[in-house]
Amino acid sequence: MENDSRLVYSTDQGKMCPTCGKPVADCRCRRAVQPPQGDGIVRVARETKGRKGKGVTVITGVPLPPAELKALGRELKQNCGSGGTVKNGVIEIQGDHRERLVTELKRRNFLVKRAGG
Repeated sequence: MENDSRLVYSTDQGKMCPTCGKPVADCRCRRAVQPPQGDGIVRVARETKGRKGKGVTVITGVPLPPAELKALGRELKQNCGSGGTVKNGVIEIQGDHRERLVTELKRRNFLVKRAGG
């Protein structure tokens, strides 16, 4: 019987990539993942759902890899002087900053639309 077990974690290296078997920091197969392809339109909307009435500005459809998306999120949060997060390809910024963000994203040559109300 053949042993098909794969190393998942090493105390020396930390987490290991299940595909290539290298440490996650040195993994090349995960870095080749392309950002999701959408219709090319960045949408800026305001949401309060699930946030106890607190509004956040949500930016979706940005065609950037995760590292660049995180950097863009950081710059946009600083521009608004507000907190927020980047998760699952969506940038969330606390407060209603739709107009400012639409202007900034257009300045960065994205095709932008306001979504929602």
